[in-house]
Amino acid sequence: MSEKLTEFAEIPQQFIKEGTQFVNRCTKPSKEEYIQLCRAVAVGFVVMGFIGYFVKLIHIPINNILVGGA
Repeated sequence: MSEKLTEFAEIPQQFIKEGTQFVNRCTKPSKEEYIQLCRAVAVGFVVMGFIGYFVKLIHIPINNILVGGA
């Protein structure tokens, strides 16, 4: 019974220890890394926007043909 309580009390301590190790290992990105990340996100937004635009562009005429333009 005592072993279970010790193990149960050990879990939060281990979590806090691992969390502080993770935060200490994290570093702030340099300016170049940040700019590269922003460019990658912007390219992703543009690509997804064009894909959505072309899907909508194809969907509207097909929908009008199927529904009959009612």
